[in-house]
Amino acid sequence: MKYLCLAYEEESKLNGLSESEWKVLRTETLTYVDELKNGGYLIAAEPLQSVRTAATVRVRNGKVTITDGPFAETKETLGGFFLINAKDINEATQVAAKWPSARLGSIEVRPIEDGLKEDKRYA
Repeated sequence: MKYLCLAYEEESKLNGLSESEWKVLRTETLTYVDELKNGGYLIAAEPLQSVRTAATVRVRNGKVTITDGPFAETKETLGGFFLINAKDINEATQVAAKWPSARLGSIEVRPIEDGLKEDKRYA
């Protein structure tokens, strides 16, 4: 089964790391990405640019509204994602728990829906 792992982090925490701390975290992350690839877990992984570069789009009553930045006012913002194969949610959360930046933020793990349902979006 596929799981999307969303990595939330505080930009200020990451920006506050010393150069050596950042290099260690970056190396750990790239090493873990390689481990996941070699283990057959990883489908894709990408970092996102700063939340300051984001735009939130809404369409209400035919009117498009575009707002700079994210919708939610929160310290932790979406910093990147990794898409994995795992046998179940337990295995997926174990994989996510080893993601290095989970020590600084959080990883949301969500199963991928097998197609868009005809009757309703969520069960």
